[in-house]
Amino acid sequence: MIIHAQELRKTFTTRNRKGATTVEAVRGVDLDVERGQIFGVLGPNGAGKTTTIRILATLIAPDAGTAVVAGHDLREEPAAVRARLGYVSQAGGVEDTTTARAQVVMAARIHGVPDPKGAAADVLARFDLSEVADRPGRTLSGGQKRRVSIALGLVHGPPLLFLDEPTTGLDPQNRANLWDRIRELRDAGTSVLLSTHYLDEADALCDRLVIVDHGRVVAEGTPGELKREVSGDVVTLRLDETARAAETLKPYARETRVDGDALRVYVDDGEHTLPVLLRALEEQGIGLSSIALDRSTLDDVFLAKTGRSLRDAGAAA
Repeated sequence: MIIHAQELRKTFTTRNRKGATTVEAVRGVDLDVERGQIFGVLGPNGAGKTTTIRILATLIAPDAGTAVVAGHDLREEPAAVRARLGYVSQAGGVEDTTTARAQVVMAARIHGVPDPKGAAADVLARFDLSEVADRPGRTLSGGQKRRVSIALGLVHGPPLLFLDEPTTGLDPQNRANLWDRIRELRDAGTSVLLSTHYLDEADALCDRLVIVDHGRVVAEGTPGELKREVSGDVVTLRLDETARAAETLKPYARETRVDGDALRVYVDDGEHTLPVLLRALEEQGIGLSSIALDRSTLDDVFLAKTGRSLRDAGAAA
């Protein structure tokens, strides 16, 4: 186990003209991350993902709870924890006026790497950055900057890497490229803890994950396990009378859920159940404007656990 955290809690107090406001950002989070895993923390903006990672990286102190990170106690040995991990924030931390090579060399020196220039050259080559290494940060593309950020976090060879929203702002091609790089890190033995609000990213990358909402863990497992808990297929209908349709279709479904103007019907075999659902609606005279058949997704898991869509929660945050 490379991370074992129990009952982590963190509360922030903000002050304005109306007085003080208390926000419980992390509310009793437990995490167990095995060595050699890509472990995801999935949730909408404001769910407590970044705060949890910053606590585990020793950047902020928890109000309560315990954690052992890379073999060291979070509270008693913070310097040892920092020496054993790399941390890449959502902002990235690449300087505009300094070359990528100079920044990575400096990071190596800060970590006490015996051969800073050699270590920098190795990690830059590993991420296909050798050709742009002597250009200032402002001239690099978004994907190149993100790879430089990861090189900064890996130059001292830590066994554990924290990635906070690693692909935010990247185009689809650069996102896919970075996913491949993260998998390569895992395959080479680096454990990765990443936060994300992207459903497809969590599904494609993570060996295991937790889903967080309002500072609490609401689900944990592999993406496959979590989706199987919900159901096999999801029929999404948009129709005139959502509530009456839900009652009509209940006998044919494992579960029905109203999600805004849509009705989600969870069934074991959507292909064969779909005609039955359509016939039942027709018999009741319920008008239908659209219908879609999909496999269960992590968004369905979030909806089942919280009563709302993660996409909607992210938009509202």
